[in-house]
Amino acid sequence: MDSSNHNHQHTPNRFGVIPTPVRLNADTEYTGKGVTVAFLDSGFYPHPDLVTPANRVVAYEDLTKERSLFSTGPVESWQWHGTQTSVAAAGNGQLSNGVYRGLAHESELVLAKVSERGRITEEQIAAGIHWVIKNRERYNIRVLNISLGGDEDVPCSKSIVDQATEEAISHGIVVIAAAGNSGAEGRHSIPPANSPSVITVGGYTDHNLLNTTDFDLYHSNFGVTADGTVKPEIVAPAMWVAAPILPGTKSYERAEAISRLAAAMDYELPDLARELKEAAELPEQITNADEIRAYVEAALRQEKIVAAHYQHVDGTSFAAPIVASVVAQMIQANPTLTPGAVKNILISTADRIVTKPVIRQGYGLVNAGRAVELARTERHALNVVGCKPPRVENGRLMFVFHDDNANSVSVAGDFNGWSHVATPLKRNESGLWSTEIVVPRTGQLEYKFIINGQRWIEDPSNGMKAPNNYGGLNSVLVIE
Repeated sequence: MDSSNHNHQHTPNRFGVIPTPVRLNADTEYTGKGVTVAFLDSGFYPHPDLVTPANRVVAYEDLTKERSLFSTGPVESWQWHGTQTSVAAAGNGQLSNGVYRGLAHESELVLAKVSERGRITEEQIAAGIHWVIKNRERYNIRVLNISLGGDEDVPCSKSIVDQATEEAISHGIVVIAAAGNSGAEGRHSIPPANSPSVITVGGYTDHNLLNTTDFDLYHSNFGVTADGTVKPEIVAPAMWVAAPILPGTKSYERAEAISRLAAAMDYELPDLARELKEAAELPEQITNADEIRAYVEAALRQEKIVAAHYQHVDGTSFAAPIVASVVAQMIQANPTLTPGAVKNILISTADRIVTKPVIRQGYGLVNAGRAVELARTERHALNVVGCKPPRVENGRLMFVFHDDNANSVSVAGDFNGWSHVATPLKRNESGLWSTEIVVPRTGQLEYKFIINGQRWIEDPSNGMKAPNNYGGLNSVLVIE
């Protein structure tokens, strides 16, 4: 493919979708520069948005040894998914005049192919994660996006994918996973999206409208996992997301031809239609300008073509890399962030859709600008932010909470009659809010934190939750 061919426009057509930085009102000062993001996927293509003008792919690994070199070669169907996910996060918009640029468009990339002719097993996913762990220091990998999943929801201890994921996080890699798209069927997230420490991303749609509050949830997997954690933690755009059409395919040729016809003047159409008839797949009976216009209009809409080389896509596979690109911005803003701190900041800055079920959206819509700002202004030593769930130490139950902007924090639960003043937390020398109480009775307890005496929230560090009588969730603690 020759991306220097300028006999067509690269700008979006009238069906163009909102660019991700605009949709999320993101801080475009941060571009992921200096941060390496790894992608595990079915396959990849050296797309101009990743390799032009400079190749930002610092490593490519085919775990199944089908295609050792990251070169053009024959285009395969299994290259679509990974190309689209990586470009959605980190593409520089080379083929859209910069319009469809990802938030992390200056990040470096590590691409790991884990499919064999498009088929992916849990063993291959786990092997891919272990490869990333092994090479994390060599390529300075800080973020790992996994927009694929294993077989079924099982406890972390019984899943090789979950165990590999938790190991990656313990080595300082922030792991983001797509929740899955089977929520309408009542399915829970599967490995690695069910892993307790992963940032699991569900989806929402803004209907391709700017400045709207009319959000709907995508049919993402959700609910309580086999380990008792509630997924997803957060939701991101899962519809109307711009992604590349794979170069070297019939779809690419057709989209380019259709786009040229859409941009043509009326007097140009007859000759251009004859020239592009085969590539555009124009029916024989369509000959006049009005018929050509109608056909082109219908094709653009039906095939979701938003520019000559892009279409809009949907699925949590694309919501996850958008969050991964936000994380790359956060780490660029503050390289000392730990995976626990990143997760805590993301969910503590998210915005819930108050009209939608809490269990389907986690902490709500990702807020890119606020997350990056909080990451940038983080004031205390982040290496101590494990942000772990309450734990028993020396016969005392320890609570820890992280919010630099809070003026007061307390914890209310079964153990203190849900009093919002009985158990205050104090800010310690590391900047975290903490308290300890006598270990209450054994069994299951529920609790929440209260910020500034008004805002009741679940514990961001504890994935175990239960519905309450107010349409929300309480954090759950099991004392043995």
